[in-house]
Parts: sequence; structure tokens; C-alpha cells
Amino acid sequence: MNTYTHPKKANPPQDWHKADIKAALEKAGWSLRRLAEARGYSHSMVRAALYKPYPNAERIIADALGLRPQDIWPSRYDERRPKRGIGGYAFHKNNINRRVRRNINKDEVNRQ
Repeated sequence: MNTYTHPKKANPPQDWHKADIKAALEKAGWSLRRLAEARGYSHSMVRAALYKPYPNAERIIADALGLRPQDIWPSRYDERRPKRGIGGYAFHKNNINRRVRRNINKDEVNRQ
């Protein structure tokens, strides 16, 4: 029997765990709160980068560690994946909200 084995795909690099990011910041002499205050941002904005894509906060954290954001969160910067946050869903969601508001305004005018 002739069987063909598919070559294994290389595992994509993994994002750093949030605890590893916090530990690296501590080793560099920073906490998320102090880093945010030093850069003039709220601590919740910088903390959000640990959980979801947030380019400005990712850049702040990466700069403090002397790295690039791509080194810490490779999955967020993977060229093979669709871009998140800009365009796409955000654009579609805003258009839906505009249409809903427009229809509500038309209904109010028709009632008068």
C-alpha cells in the first residue's frame, strides 16, 4: 500500500503569556500601572493589551522591554491572518449603527 504523508506544518510562534509579560516588565523595573502613568495613559488601557489587540498599548509594553510588539504577540501580527480591529467588523458595526439612528430619526419625524 502506497501512503503519502503530509509534511507537518511548522507550529506558529506562540504569544507570550500575560504572566510572562508582567514578569518581564517587573524585571525591567516596571509595573503596568507605572508604565501607563509614565507614558500618560490609563493603566486599564495598557492592561487591555494583555487580553486583546491594542496597538498603542502593545507598543508601550514592547518599548519598555526593548522588543517589538511582533516579538511578544506574533499571532496579532501574522501576515497570513486577516487584520483585526481596523476596517472589517468595526466598519460594518458603525454602518449598522448609523442606519439604525437614521431610521429612528425618520420614525420620529413621521410621528409628528
